[in-house]
Amino acid sequence: MKKFAVVLSGCGVFDGAEIHEATLTLLAIKQNGADYEVFAPDIPQYHVINHITGEVMEESRNVLVESARIARGNIRNLTEYDPDRFDAIIFPGGFGVAKNLSDFAFNGAACSLHPEVDAAIKKTAKKRKPIGALCISPVIIVRALGDVEVTIGDDEATADAIVAMGGSHMEADHGEVIIDEEKLVFTTPCYMLDADIAQIFEGADNIVNAMIEYMP
Repeated sequence: MKKFAVVLSGCGVFDGAEIHEATLTLLAIKQNGADYEVFAPDIPQYHVINHITGEVMEESRNVLVESARIARGNIRNLTEYDPDRFDAIIFPGGFGVAKNLSDFAFNGAACSLHPEVDAAIKKTAKKRKPIGALCISPVIIVRALGDVEVTIGDDEATADAIVAMGGSHMEADHGEVIIDEEKLVFTTPCYMLDADIAQIFEGADNIVNAMIEYMP
């Protein structure tokens, strides 16, 4: 059975992993006959957002602990990720990607990645195994790998940042998957477009299915 590593960035669209994208990615993996393990870095969240008001809350949370809410407690520290144990790695979106896994939300094209995230992407690429990214997550793949073709939908500012980091951007619509066959990178827009939950599942299902087709 093929096995995915799924990397989360917390719990909640504004300060962690986008919950629909995360959950529907897990569902798509199982429905396509594969299995998964969930990972997250054991680091503090950049901040905590009240998802009703959008305001910053005066508290601190941990990315691994928060991600465990989605994983139902069955989660590993990203330091334990070994690409030899998996057939692919995939990153759901959410602002946690741009605030916790990287600082893209604050520094754009000049961003840096958390070292464990950078290492996981590069180790997987070195093994020539598929790398998937939903929503805003393609920006961290470009930051790690450089010259790679991806999509975040049609957001001009983010596309410009991708190009500034050395990547190429292709516009895409709901459910479309852009495949960089040389780097084995698979991306789909999800909530970077105005979308409903059914369209999010279409994107998650399509990207997982495409990645499986490229597995040996």
